[in-house]
Amino acid sequence: MPAVALLGARQVGKTTLARQLAHEWPGPSTLFDLEVAATREALTGTPERVLGNSEGLVVIDEIQRMPGLFEVLRPICDEPDRKAVFLLLGSASWDLIKGVSETLAGRILFVDVGGFSLAEVGPVNQDRLWMRGGFPRAWLAPSAPAWTRWMRSFTRTFLERDVPGLGSRVSPDSLGRFWRMLAHYHGQTWNAAELARSMDVTVPAVNRYRDLLAGAFMVRVLPPWFENLGKRIVKSPKVYLRDSGVLHFLLGLEKETDLPVHPRYGASWEGFALEQTLLAHGQHEAYFYATRRGAELDLLLLRRGRRWGFEFKCTDAPRTTKSMHIVMEDLGLEHLWVLYPGHRTYPLSDAITAMSLKSVADISLKPTSGR
Repeated sequence: MPAVALLGARQVGKTTLARQLAHEWPGPSTLFDLEVAATREALTGTPERVLGNSEGLVVIDEIQRMPGLFEVLRPICDEPDRKAVFLLLGSASWDLIKGVSETLAGRILFVDVGGFSLAEVGPVNQDRLWMRGGFPRAWLAPSAPAWTRWMRSFTRTFLERDVPGLGSRVSPDSLGRFWRMLAHYHGQTWNAAELARSMDVTVPAVNRYRDLLAGAFMVRVLPPWFENLGKRIVKSPKVYLRDSGVLHFLLGLEKETDLPVHPRYGASWEGFALEQTLLAHGQHEAYFYATRRGAELDLLLLRRGRRWGFEFKCTDAPRTTKSMHIVMEDLGLEHLWVLYPGHRTYPLSDAITAMSLKSVADISLKPTSGR
Protein backbone atom coordinates (compact mmCIF):
# COMPACT_ATOMS: atom_id res chain seq x y z
CA MET A 1 0.00 0.00 0.00
CA PRO A 2 1.23 3.56 -0.63
CA ALA A 3 0.17 4.55 2.88
CA VAL A 4 -0.16 2.78 6.22
CA ALA A 5 -1.75 4.30 9.33
CA LEU A 6 -0.81 3.33 12.88
CA LEU A 7 -3.81 4.18 15.06
CA GLY A 8 -3.86 4.18 18.84
CA ALA A 9 -4.10 6.28 21.97
CA ARG A 10 -1.62 8.96 22.89
CA GLN A 11 1.55 7.66 24.58
CA VAL A 12 0.85 4.07 23.53
CA GLY A 13 4.14 3.78 21.60
CA LYS A 14 3.31 4.64 17.97
CA THR A 15 6.20 7.10 17.58
CA THR A 16 8.66 4.63 19.10
CA LEU A 17 7.55 1.95 16.64
CA ALA A 18 7.83 4.39 13.74
CA ARG A 19 11.35 5.48 14.76
CA GLN A 20 12.45 1.85 15.02
CA LEU A 21 11.04 1.16 11.58
CA ALA A 22 12.73 4.25 10.13
CA HIS A 23 16.04 3.19 11.67
CA GLU A 24 15.82 -0.22 9.99
CA TRP A 25 14.45 1.10 6.68
CA PRO A 26 16.88 0.22 3.84
CA GLY A 27 16.47 3.60 2.11
CA PRO A 28 16.06 7.22 3.17
CA SER A 29 13.49 8.15 5.81
CA THR A 30 11.96 11.45 6.94
CA LEU A 31 9.91 12.26 10.05
CA PHE A 32 7.38 15.10 10.20
CA ASP A 33 6.13 15.69 13.75
CA LEU A 34 3.01 17.84 13.54
CA GLU A 35 3.23 18.72 17.22
CA VAL A 36 6.21 20.91 16.28
CA ALA A 37 5.06 24.35 15.16
CA ALA A 38 7.83 24.71 12.56
CA THR A 39 6.83 21.41 10.94
CA ARG A 40 3.19 22.45 10.74
CA GLU A 41 4.24 25.73 9.20
CA ALA A 42 6.36 24.00 6.55
CA LEU A 43 3.53 21.67 5.57
CA THR A 44 0.97 24.47 5.58
CA GLY A 45 2.70 26.55 2.91
CA THR A 46 3.76 24.04 0.23
CA PRO A 47 2.66 20.55 1.30
CA GLU A 48 2.40 19.24 -2.28
CA ARG A 49 6.00 20.13 -3.00
CA VAL A 50 7.38 18.91 0.33
CA LEU A 51 5.59 15.54 0.28
CA GLY A 52 5.54 15.04 -3.49
CA ASN A 53 9.33 15.30 -3.74
CA SER A 54 9.98 12.97 -0.80
CA GLU A 55 11.72 9.64 -1.16
CA GLY A 56 11.79 6.45 0.90
CA LEU A 57 9.80 6.22 4.12
CA VAL A 58 7.90 9.36 5.11
CA VAL A 59 6.51 9.35 8.66
CA ILE A 60 3.86 11.93 9.55
CA ASP A 61 3.21 11.95 13.31
CA GLU A 62 -0.06 13.24 14.86
CA ILE A 63 -1.69 13.44 11.44
CA GLN A 64 -5.05 14.37 13.00
CA ARG A 65 -3.66 17.88 13.67
CA MET A 66 -3.67 18.62 9.93
CA PRO A 67 -6.49 16.59 8.35
CA GLY A 68 -6.16 18.68 5.19
CA LEU A 69 -3.02 16.70 4.36
CA PHE A 70 -5.15 13.73 3.36
CA GLU A 71 -6.38 15.54 0.28
CA VAL A 72 -2.76 16.38 -0.54
CA LEU A 73 -1.70 12.74 -0.15
CA ARG A 74 -4.40 11.33 -2.43
CA PRO A 75 -2.88 12.39 -5.78
CA ILE A 76 0.64 11.70 -4.48
CA CYS A 77 -0.36 8.11 -3.62
CA ASP A 78 -1.83 7.72 -7.11
CA GLU A 79 1.31 8.98 -8.85
CA PRO A 80 2.90 6.05 -10.79
CA ASP A 81 6.40 7.50 -10.38
CA ARG A 82 6.00 8.05 -6.65
CA LYS A 83 9.26 7.42 -4.78
CA ALA A 84 7.89 7.48 -1.23
CA VAL A 85 5.66 5.43 1.01
CA PHE A 86 3.83 7.11 3.87
CA LEU A 87 3.47 6.00 7.48
CA LEU A 88 0.77 8.04 9.21
CA LEU A 89 0.48 8.07 13.01
CA GLY A 90 -2.78 9.12 14.61
CA SER A 91 -4.26 9.26 18.09
CA ALA A 92 -7.77 9.83 16.77
CA SER A 93 -9.93 7.38 14.85
CA TRP A 94 -10.69 7.95 11.19
CA ASP A 95 -14.35 8.36 12.12
CA LEU A 96 -13.40 11.37 14.23
CA ILE A 97 -11.51 12.95 11.30
CA LYS A 98 -14.40 13.32 8.89
CA GLY A 99 -13.88 12.46 5.26
CA VAL A 100 -10.54 10.70 5.66
CA SER A 101 -11.81 7.23 4.84
CA GLU A 102 -13.29 8.49 1.59
CA THR A 103 -10.21 10.58 0.73
CA LEU A 104 -7.71 7.71 0.93
CA ALA A 105 -10.04 4.79 0.22
CA GLY A 106 -8.13 1.96 -1.43
CA ARG A 107 -4.80 3.66 -0.78
CA ILE A 108 -4.27 3.08 2.93
CA LEU A 109 -3.93 0.14 5.32
CA PHE A 110 -4.92 0.56 8.98
CA VAL A 111 -2.95 -1.02 11.83
CA ASP A 112 -4.27 -0.75 15.39
CA VAL A 113 -1.67 -0.20 18.10
CA GLY A 114 -2.79 -1.15 21.59
CA GLY A 115 -0.98 -1.02 24.90
CA PHE A 116 1.31 -3.77 26.16
CA SER A 117 -0.19 -7.25 25.96
CA LEU A 118 0.41 -10.27 28.17
CA ALA A 119 2.42 -11.81 25.35
CA GLU A 120 4.77 -8.82 25.44
CA VAL A 121 5.26 -8.38 29.20
CA GLY A 122 5.12 -12.10 30.05
CA PRO A 123 2.49 -14.09 31.96
CA VAL A 124 4.28 -13.60 35.29
CA ASN A 125 3.46 -9.88 35.04
CA GLN A 126 -0.29 -10.32 34.60
CA ASP A 127 -1.27 -8.64 37.88
CA ARG A 128 1.06 -5.70 37.29
CA LEU A 129 -0.30 -5.23 33.77
CA TRP A 130 -3.88 -5.47 35.04
CA MET A 131 -3.30 -2.86 37.75
CA ARG A 132 -1.12 -0.40 35.84
CA GLY A 133 -2.48 -0.80 32.32
CA GLY A 134 -0.67 -1.11 29.01
CA PHE A 135 0.76 2.37 28.46
CA PRO A 136 4.53 1.77 28.37
CA ARG A 137 5.54 4.56 30.76
CA ALA A 138 2.78 3.60 33.19
CA TRP A 139 3.74 -0.06 33.21
CA LEU A 140 7.45 0.77 33.54
CA ALA A 141 6.98 3.27 36.39
CA PRO A 142 9.46 2.41 39.18
CA SER A 143 6.87 2.64 41.97
CA ALA A 144 3.14 2.97 42.66
CA PRO A 145 3.47 6.72 43.48
CA ALA A 146 5.39 7.23 40.21
CA TRP A 147 2.59 5.42 38.34
CA THR A 148 0.01 7.70 39.99
CA ARG A 149 1.98 10.82 39.04
CA TRP A 150 2.26 9.67 35.42
CA MET A 151 -1.45 8.91 35.23
CA ARG A 152 -2.33 12.30 36.71
CA SER A 153 -0.15 14.07 34.15
CA PHE A 154 -1.42 11.92 31.27
CA THR A 155 -5.13 12.44 31.99
CA ARG A 156 -4.67 16.17 32.53
CA THR A 157 -2.69 16.62 29.31
CA PHE A 158 -5.23 14.58 27.39
CA LEU A 159 -8.14 16.74 28.58
CA GLU A 160 -6.45 20.14 28.38
CA ARG A 161 -4.33 19.76 25.22
CA ASP A 162 -5.16 16.66 23.18
CA VAL A 163 -8.95 17.01 23.13
CA PRO A 164 -8.88 20.68 22.04
CA GLY A 165 -6.30 19.64 19.43
CA LEU A 166 -8.98 17.47 17.84
CA GLY A 167 -11.09 20.56 17.28
CA SER A 168 -13.46 19.78 20.13
CA ARG A 169 -15.09 22.62 22.03
CA VAL A 170 -16.12 20.40 24.93
CA SER A 171 -15.07 21.83 28.28
CA PRO A 172 -12.13 19.85 29.77
CA ASP A 173 -13.84 19.99 33.18
CA SER A 174 -17.09 18.56 31.81
CA LEU A 175 -15.34 15.83 29.84
CA GLY A 176 -13.15 14.97 32.84
CA ARG A 177 -16.20 14.66 35.09
CA PHE A 178 -17.88 12.43 32.52
CA TRP A 179 -14.71 10.31 32.19
CA ARG A 180 -14.53 9.76 35.96
CA MET A 181 -18.24 8.98 36.11
CA LEU A 182 -17.90 6.52 33.24
CA ALA A 183 -15.26 4.63 35.24
CA HIS A 184 -18.03 3.69 37.69
CA TYR A 185 -20.22 2.50 34.78
CA HIS A 186 -17.36 0.49 33.24
CA GLY A 187 -18.65 -2.74 31.69
CA GLN A 188 -22.31 -1.77 31.85
CA THR A 189 -24.88 -1.36 29.11
CA TRP A 190 -24.94 2.20 27.83
CA ASN A 191 -27.71 4.29 29.39
CA ALA A 192 -27.37 7.84 28.13
CA ALA A 193 -30.46 9.10 29.98
CA GLU A 194 -29.13 7.96 33.36
CA LEU A 195 -25.72 9.54 32.81
CA ALA A 196 -27.32 12.74 31.52
CA ARG A 197 -29.42 13.04 34.68
CA SER A 198 -26.38 12.42 36.88
CA MET A 199 -24.40 15.17 35.12
CA ASP A 200 -27.37 17.51 34.62
CA VAL A 201 -26.75 17.71 30.88
CA THR A 202 -28.65 16.59 27.80
CA VAL A 203 -28.61 13.10 26.28
CA PRO A 204 -26.95 14.38 23.07
CA ALA A 205 -24.19 15.87 25.25
CA VAL A 206 -23.27 12.58 26.96
CA ASN A 207 -23.44 10.76 23.62
CA ARG A 208 -21.01 13.35 22.25
CA TYR A 209 -18.69 12.90 25.25
CA ARG A 210 -18.72 9.12 24.77
CA ASP A 211 -18.01 9.34 21.05
CA LEU A 212 -15.17 11.79 21.66
CA LEU A 213 -13.47 9.47 24.17
CA ALA A 214 -14.08 6.46 21.91
CA GLY A 215 -12.61 8.32 18.93
CA ALA A 216 -9.48 9.08 20.98
CA PHE A 217 -9.11 5.36 21.90
CA MET A 218 -9.89 5.93 25.59
CA VAL A 219 -13.24 4.13 25.58
CA ARG A 220 -14.42 0.98 23.82
CA VAL A 221 -18.04 0.85 22.71
CA LEU A 222 -18.81 -2.86 22.27
CA PRO A 223 -21.87 -3.33 20.05
CA PRO A 224 -24.57 -5.92 20.79
CA TRP A 225 -25.17 -8.93 18.57
CA PHE A 226 -28.76 -9.46 17.63
CA GLU A 227 -30.64 -11.36 14.98
CA ASN A 228 -34.14 -12.72 14.62
CA LEU A 229 -33.98 -15.21 17.49
CA GLY A 230 -37.54 -14.68 18.69
CA LYS A 231 -36.19 -13.32 21.99
CA ARG A 232 -36.02 -9.91 23.61
CA ILE A 233 -32.42 -8.92 22.98
CA VAL A 234 -30.45 -6.09 24.56
CA LYS A 235 -29.70 -3.66 21.74
CA SER A 236 -27.68 -0.98 23.55
CA PRO A 237 -23.87 -1.24 23.48
CA LYS A 238 -21.60 -1.88 26.43
CA VAL A 239 -19.00 0.73 27.35
CA TYR A 240 -15.52 0.03 28.75
CA LEU A 241 -12.48 2.14 29.53
CA ARG A 242 -9.95 0.53 27.25
CA ASP A 243 -6.93 0.79 29.55
CA SER A 244 -7.24 -0.84 32.98
CA GLY A 245 -4.63 1.52 34.44
CA VAL A 246 -6.65 4.59 33.47
CA LEU A 247 -9.75 2.92 34.92
CA HIS A 248 -8.03 2.26 38.24
CA PHE A 249 -6.61 5.78 38.42
CA LEU A 250 -10.04 7.33 37.82
CA LEU A 251 -11.48 5.03 40.50
CA GLY A 252 -8.92 6.39 42.97
CA LEU A 253 -6.87 3.18 43.29
CA GLU A 254 -3.14 3.50 43.93
CA LYS A 255 -1.73 0.00 44.43
CA GLU A 256 -2.55 -3.63 43.64
CA THR A 257 -3.88 -4.39 47.13
CA ASP A 258 -6.59 -1.75 46.64
CA LEU A 259 -8.14 -3.58 43.69
CA PRO A 260 -9.61 -6.79 45.21
CA VAL A 261 -11.65 -4.85 47.78
CA HIS A 262 -13.11 -2.36 45.32
CA PRO A 263 -16.75 -2.79 44.18
CA ARG A 264 -15.67 -2.65 40.51
CA TYR A 265 -13.18 -5.51 40.92
CA GLY A 266 -15.12 -7.95 38.73
CA ALA A 267 -15.90 -5.32 36.10
CA SER A 268 -12.23 -4.35 36.02
CA TRP A 269 -11.22 -7.95 35.27
CA GLU A 270 -13.88 -8.19 32.56
CA GLY A 271 -12.56 -5.10 30.77
CA PHE A 272 -8.91 -6.14 31.15
CA ALA A 273 -9.55 -9.67 29.87
CA LEU A 274 -11.67 -8.29 27.01
CA GLU A 275 -8.85 -6.03 25.83
CA GLN A 276 -6.24 -8.79 26.09
CA THR A 277 -8.47 -11.10 24.06
CA LEU A 278 -8.94 -8.47 21.36
CA LEU A 279 -5.20 -7.74 21.31
CA ALA A 280 -4.59 -11.45 20.75
CA HIS A 281 -7.31 -12.12 18.18
CA GLY A 282 -8.22 -8.77 16.62
CA GLN A 283 -11.06 -6.39 17.34
CA HIS A 284 -13.00 -6.78 14.10
CA GLU A 285 -16.41 -8.47 14.24
CA ALA A 286 -16.53 -8.32 18.05
CA TYR A 287 -19.84 -8.15 19.94
CA PHE A 288 -21.55 -9.00 23.21
CA TYR A 289 -24.86 -10.80 23.54
CA ALA A 290 -27.58 -10.44 26.16
CA THR A 291 -31.28 -11.20 26.47
CA ARG A 292 -33.82 -9.48 28.69
CA ARG A 293 -34.18 -12.73 30.63
CA GLY A 294 -30.58 -12.71 31.80
CA ALA A 295 -28.64 -14.91 29.38
CA GLU A 296 -25.42 -13.10 28.47
CA LEU A 297 -22.11 -13.56 26.69
CA ASP A 298 -19.27 -11.13 27.41
CA LEU A 299 -17.65 -11.41 23.97
CA LEU A 300 -18.66 -12.96 20.66
CA LEU A 301 -16.08 -13.14 17.88
CA LEU A 302 -17.03 -14.01 14.32
CA ARG A 303 -14.12 -15.70 12.57
CA ARG A 304 -14.01 -17.79 9.39
CA GLY A 305 -17.78 -18.01 9.30
CA ARG A 306 -17.95 -19.47 12.83
CA ARG A 307 -18.96 -18.04 16.20
CA TRP A 308 -16.67 -18.17 19.21
CA GLY A 309 -17.64 -17.15 22.72
CA PHE A 310 -15.71 -15.75 25.69
CA GLU A 311 -16.74 -15.25 29.29
CA PHE A 312 -14.51 -13.38 31.76
CA LYS A 313 -14.80 -14.57 35.36
CA CYS A 314 -12.75 -13.14 38.23
CA THR A 315 -12.84 -16.32 40.29
CA ASP A 316 -10.39 -19.05 41.29
CA ALA A 317 -12.44 -21.95 39.88
CA PRO A 318 -14.95 -21.12 37.10
CA ARG A 319 -17.98 -23.34 36.65
CA THR A 320 -20.64 -23.66 34.00
CA THR A 321 -23.85 -21.72 34.43
CA LYS A 322 -27.32 -22.01 32.98
CA SER A 323 -26.65 -18.81 31.02
CA MET A 324 -23.65 -20.40 29.27
CA HIS A 325 -25.72 -23.33 28.01
CA ILE A 326 -28.51 -21.01 26.84
CA VAL A 327 -26.01 -18.86 24.94
CA MET A 328 -24.36 -21.92 23.38
CA GLU A 329 -27.74 -22.96 22.01
CA ASP A 330 -28.94 -19.49 21.02
CA LEU A 331 -25.83 -18.57 19.07
CA GLY A 332 -24.58 -21.97 17.92
CA LEU A 333 -21.11 -21.32 19.29
CA GLU A 334 -18.23 -23.40 18.02
CA HIS A 335 -16.62 -23.17 21.47
CA LEU A 336 -16.87 -21.11 24.64
CA TRP A 337 -13.83 -20.15 26.73
CA VAL A 338 -14.13 -18.95 30.30
CA LEU A 339 -11.04 -16.81 30.95
CA TYR A 340 -10.03 -16.34 34.58
CA PRO A 341 -6.96 -15.11 36.56
CA GLY A 342 -5.73 -18.55 37.57
CA HIS A 343 -3.22 -20.94 36.02
CA ARG A 344 -4.98 -24.18 35.03
CA THR A 345 -6.87 -25.04 31.86
CA TYR A 346 -9.60 -27.66 32.16
CA PRO A 347 -12.82 -28.66 30.35
CA LEU A 348 -16.17 -27.66 31.82
CA SER A 349 -18.10 -29.56 29.13
CA ASP A 350 -17.53 -30.80 25.59
CA ALA A 351 -17.63 -27.26 24.15
CA ILE A 352 -16.80 -25.11 27.19
CA THR A 353 -13.28 -24.71 28.56
CA ALA A 354 -11.98 -22.84 31.59
CA MET A 355 -8.67 -21.25 30.61
CA SER A 356 -6.10 -18.98 32.21
CA LEU A 357 -6.03 -15.55 30.59
CA LYS A 358 -2.27 -16.02 30.32
CA SER A 359 -2.97 -18.54 27.54
CA VAL A 360 -5.42 -16.41 25.55
CA ALA A 361 -2.99 -15.96 22.65
CA ASP A 362 -2.73 -19.76 22.32
CA ILE A 363 -6.41 -20.17 21.48
CA SER A 364 -6.96 -21.29 17.91
CA LEU A 365 -10.16 -19.95 16.36
CA LYS A 366 -10.42 -22.76 13.89
CA PRO A 367 -13.19 -25.36 13.66
CA THR A 368 -12.42 -28.76 15.10
CA SER A 369 -12.14 -31.66 12.66
CA GLY A 370 -15.40 -33.10 11.48
CA ARG A 371 -17.42 -29.95 12.09
